[in-house]
Amino acid sequence: MLKKFFELLKKGDFKDLLIEPTEDGFLQFFRYIFVGGASFVTDYVLLHIITETGIHYLVSGAVSFIAGLCVNYALSKLLVFSGKTTGAEKAKEFSVFAIIAVLGLGLTELLMWVFTEKLGWYYMISKAIAAIIVLFWNFFMKKILLYRKK
Repeated sequence: MLKKFFELLKKGDFKDLLIEPTEDGFLQFFRYIFVGGASFVTDYVLLHIITETGIHYLVSGAVSFIAGLCVNYALSKLLVFSGKTTGAEKAKEFSVFAIIAVLGLGLTELLMWVFTEKLGWYYMISKAIAAIIVLFWNFFMKKILLYRKK
C-alpha cells in the first residue's frame, strides 16, 4: 500500500498519484486530503465572509458547509473514488453522500458550538479543528457506505 505511493512519488508520477482511478485505500485517502483541502477552503472562506456580514456563525457555518459539500462531491467523484454512475444510481449515490455530509454537518456544528460557546475559542479556530475531525468521519463513511468494492 505505502510502497506504491512512495514509488509513484519517487518517479514523480503525479498523474497516477493524483488523477488515474485507483482502488488503493492509501492513495484514495491521500487524494481525499487534497479534495478535503479544496472543500475546506471553500467552506472556511465563505464562513468568514458570511459571518462578517452579521449572520450568526452557526447559520453561516451551515451555508458554507453546503458549498464545501458540492465541491467535495465533484472532486471526490473526479479524483478519489472511481466508478461511473448514471441516472438513478447517481441520484442514490448523491443522496447517501448528502446524508453522510448532513451527519458531518451536525458533528461540525456541535463541535463548533462546544469549542466556541463552552471553551471560548474564536469561531474560525473552532471551525478548523472541527473540520479536521469531520474529514476522517466523511472519508471513512464514504469509503464504507458508498465506494466499497462490491
